[in-house]
Amino acid sequence: MAHKKAGGSTSLGRDSISKRLGVKLHDGERAKAGSIIIRQRGTKYHPGKNVKRTGDDTLIALCNGTVKFSQKKLQKFHGGLKSSKIVSVLPEKA
Repeated sequence: MAHKKAGGSTSLGRDSISKRLGVKLHDGERAKAGSIIIRQRGTKYHPGKNVKRTGDDTLIALCNGTVKFSQKKLQKFHGGLKSSKIVSVLPEKA
């Protein structure tokens, strides 16, 4: 007689931890210099004025101001135009 149950395989335990991607500051919100605006993989959103793209494609503000989202047609690598989302920071008046 067996003293332990047979150890079968489980369907649990394979889920990866979430990376907390997405928009952190929305249109019209105030951004401090160095604050994260968007965490993303790839360039779904492109940097505009006063915004920098880091090595992992995160967009950060370069100055204090208001976040502004817009759309613009950008030329892609094959020469065609595609509508892209641009994120800018409008600096606050000194």
